[in-house]
Amino acid sequence: MSDQFDSNERPDFDAEIKDIAKYVSQPLAASKEATDTAYACLLDSLGCGLLALRYPECVKHLGPRLGLNASTGQVRVPGTHFQLDPEKAAWDIGCIIRWLDYNDTWLAAEWGHPSDNLGAILAVADFMSQQNRASGKAPISLDTVLEAMIKAHEIQGNLAIRNSFNRVGLDHVLLVKVASTAVATWLMGGTQEQIEVALSHAWVDGQALRTYRHAPNAGSRKSWAAGDACGRAVRLADIALRGEMGIPGALSAPQWGFYDVLFSKTNRDQQVKPENERRFFFERDYGCYVMENILFKLSFPAEFHAQTACEAAIQLHSEVKGRLDDIERIEITTHESAIRIISKRGALNNPADRDHCLQYMTAVCLAYGELTADHYEDSFHEQHPEIDQLRELMEVTENEAFSVDYLDPNKRSIANAVQVFFKDGEKTEQIVVEYPIGHRKRREEGMKVLKSKFLANLKTCFPTARAHQIMAQCDDQAATRKFAADEFMGLFTLS
Repeated sequence: MSDQFDSNERPDFDAEIKDIAKYVSQPLAASKEATDTAYACLLDSLGCGLLALRYPECVKHLGPRLGLNASTGQVRVPGTHFQLDPEKAAWDIGCIIRWLDYNDTWLAAEWGHPSDNLGAILAVADFMSQQNRASGKAPISLDTVLEAMIKAHEIQGNLAIRNSFNRVGLDHVLLVKVASTAVATWLMGGTQEQIEVALSHAWVDGQALRTYRHAPNAGSRKSWAAGDACGRAVRLADIALRGEMGIPGALSAPQWGFYDVLFSKTNRDQQVKPENERRFFFERDYGCYVMENILFKLSFPAEFHAQTACEAAIQLHSEVKGRLDDIERIEITTHESAIRIISKRGALNNPADRDHCLQYMTAVCLAYGELTADHYEDSFHEQHPEIDQLRELMEVTENEAFSVDYLDPNKRSIANAVQVFFKDGEKTEQIVVEYPIGHRKRREEGMKVLKSKFLANLKTCFPTARAHQIMAQCDDQAATRKFAADEFMGLFTLS
């Protein structure tokens, strides 16, 4: 056996861990664009969480563990009466934000939803603010919450740009746990060294299989997995702050480390150089790039690779809605990632299965000119067999140019094209949409839609008068950013 396995000389923390800890522990000179986008992301994510409270399958997961009293803790879960311990509150907040697949998205070699980290950020910020007040210290400001968001987005997104975890069978919630662990430890007053310790444990937790996101096993765990990661992150931060030792070679240890155990399969992403297959490869230093370029889901609660297909289908709706029985075939031209993740044939077994099916989402938009969370429910699906009939007529093919532009850092497009062919030989125009409305290239247009979406989501949870009151307050960004974190959380608590 090689001498490297016999040595018991304890290493320094892996450079990748040290770089994240250094970035998080230092003040961030964020751009105005990043800060404004983070504020919009905060509102949008909370709105997604409030909307999710309409769905019993989500609500059943919320509240104290094992039937304990619903007010045994201090942290508020938006839209509910629950006051929970920080760990379970992080779980619940992360769960509601993610449940409907309606919050922001990051697409690169790996995919994910960086606002998932808000479960940990908001729970810790609310808790620490209340603790600080009780001891005569200043609460955590909302600006600090925004800084934590930018940092969490950057960590998750930067790891995802050139490193394809999905190609080795791992799920992106691993990156939520890593990013949330780092910023939660920082918000709790942790030093750079304590952040390193907490991060090492997050990586050692390791494996997060993608099984529950893919046919034929797709199911509702994909809707609460991020909340679970947020809760675990808060726990790991607490462990580190209690003085627990770290695992410095968590990533690089021969045979036992993350790289050799979980990242050693061939990483087939063309952006990754062969010599870096067993290590993370980075395109850029940590800054605020990810928040500036984040993708919002503004029109459809749908897996993001289908967003432009839905937009294209809605443009064709008026032309085809009265001729559904006359359709011979429907051509969807897309990018490689969409084919790998969400192109499905055969039976769709539950709402989580349907909101990750490119053909299903496109069919609903063609037939009804809209797509809401209700369209995924069993009650809708059972009463509308025409959706599956349209799916059977669909042909999905890759456009290699779409795939190239998807990974181009100057474009990061998410292109889809839809064209309908009729039995009598007629056909529609091929509608190509490269950038969805939530893309940075359509940010001004998108922010108007984001505000409308936020107000509509508020109204699903609060009386109309209070919804408009909250909206008016949040619309005044300068005034609202002067709030402490616990005061801001109070805006969204049921009275």
